[in-house]
Amino acid sequence: MKKVNLYESGEFGDQSFKRLLVHDSAYFKIINFNFKAGQELPVHAHDIEGQVSLVVIEGEGEFLGKDGAAFPAKPGDVVISDIAEPHGLRAKTDLRLLVTIAPPI
Repeated sequence: MKKVNLYESGEFGDQSFKRLLVHDSAYFKIINFNFKAGQELPVHAHDIEGQVSLVVIEGEGEFLGKDGAAFPAKPGDVVISDIAEPHGLRAKTDLRLLVTIAPPI
């Protein structure tokens, strides 16, 4: 068993967002991203099979998708998609995001 406190371990960066690899195994990966207001994870996709979940745990912003699509991101919001589908995030306030990546079983 492993315990990680994201509020104690995760930090914010003035120049760019910060990431903390919380867990990495053959079954899934968990990453904590911390954004200062105005920082962005550009829309991107991965050329692998699997799914990704994006969970806002603090702050507000916008989830970004293909063709300029954007929709609100606030605490408690969860987005789930294939990891090959374009995805990104723009922070309006300081924002903490928890990302889980799961390969196909």
